[in-house]
Amino acid sequence: MDNRPLQRSRQDRMIAGVLAGLAEWLGWDVTALRVAFAIISLLSSVFPGILVYVVLWILMPEDK
Repeated sequence: MDNRPLQRSRQDRMIAGVLAGLAEWLGWDVTALRVAFAIISLLSSVFPGILVYVVLWILMPEDK
């Protein structure tokens, strides 16, 4: 992880670029993070996962 700020991705987005930006910031594979997020969301009855995604969408600035 370098000193890049946490930002939503503009290039590798599916919906809002939240998970792609988080994966870039952590240095993780974006596909693995998306799959893990989907599984965790389904196991926690979907609503909390959607809520977390929307909150991150609002709070994370977009990449320039």
